[in-house]
Amino acid sequence: MEENNKKKRFINFLIVLFILTVFSFLAAFLFGSSRVSFKELILIFNNTAPKSTHIIFFNIRLPRALLSYIAGGALAISGACLQGIFRNPMADSYVLGVSSGAALGATIAIAFGVDIAFLGFSSVTILAFIFASFVIIAVYRISKINGTMSTFTLLLSGIAISSLCSAFMYAIMVASRDKMENIIMWSMGSFTTATWDKLYVGAPVMIIASALCLIYARDLNIMLQGDEAARHLGVNPNSTRRNLIILTTIASSAAIAISGIIGFVGLIIPHVVRLIIGPDHRKLLVASFFSGSVFLLISDTISRVLIYKHEIPVGVITAFIGVPFFLYLLRNGRKTA
Repeated sequence: MEENNKKKRFINFLIVLFILTVFSFLAAFLFGSSRVSFKELILIFNNTAPKSTHIIFFNIRLPRALLSYIAGGALAISGACLQGIFRNPMADSYVLGVSSGAALGATIAIAFGVDIAFLGFSSVTILAFIFASFVIIAVYRISKINGTMSTFTLLLSGIAISSLCSAFMYAIMVASRDKMENIIMWSMGSFTTATWDKLYVGAPVMIIASALCLIYARDLNIMLQGDEAARHLGVNPNSTRRNLIILTTIASSAAIAISGIIGFVGLIIPHVVRLIIGPDHRKLLVASFFSGSVFLLISDTISRVLIYKHEIPVGVITAFIGVPFFLYLLRNGRKTA
């Protein structure tokens, strides 16, 4: 009976997410600095809309909406996996230094005017991804002692390397005061530079890495009982951690490199979903991906329309929306427990 109730709750939750997804995309298409009416939106699909409306939809809003949707899912499922690995609902990609590494790479590109491009990606995006990947490799190697990886050492290594990256970033910002505003704006996150080229390259990376995380859902459930119990049940916790850290790093690094640092998605969304549908990772990972997608798409739309003719960094919106909602659910969850 209890199992049927959980299954029904999960299905109902997915239905709600589907409905929210439809309305979120509609809002993303209709609202912005240039309003598009619902009638014009219909005309676009009939190929009879004005040229300006056609350009706004296909060149600006559609790739931006798709990119923010997929990036939100990648960040959320990465957070859910890391929280399962460390058995800590407060863990996310920030803990391992992925965000700080990406921020340092972007800061170097902006401050020193690095001029490289690849497949439509700017030097900021490329260096952000490279530095994020480099940081996680360094953290992993530091935490691996005698062929085994300690979770405690991994967390401390991530915090230490993250602090070091932040120190370098602030030092560069002080030395390049004229570029400080650009660096700060990037660090707050935005999808203003979303293009089809970025979608074509970045989306498959985020989707494939996120999909591969689902393979380890059962292992994550077993690891909740502890490493020793996991080994007795045929799960290698060290191997699972290594593989999931690689996959979550790829997913979150790709999202951060394209959009900048967007906080709270990987932290809040998995925790909220866990409170609603429970800790089973076979359901949690799927629900977290689509919840994060909807959350970031809505946040990005709000960032474009909240102030007339001005755009607020989406990271600010995710904090404004996410933190109070997170605290409310956390408080209710503790009362229920």
